[in-house]
Amino acid sequence: MTEPARSRAVFSTEDFSLLKTAVADYMQKVKDTPESVKFANLYHRLGRLR
Repeated sequence: MTEPARSRAVFSTEDFSLLKTAVADYMQKVKDTPESVKFANLYHRLGRLR
């Protein structure tokens, strides 16, 4: 039986920084909507990944 292929990272470290910047910008656009809480949580989770 063959071993499964080793998984590779989907995003690079730089990608997380770019995503965090994009989410921060979008948070300003949706700040008065119910979905703003979800984006704030995403922003903080992205900040913990380094």
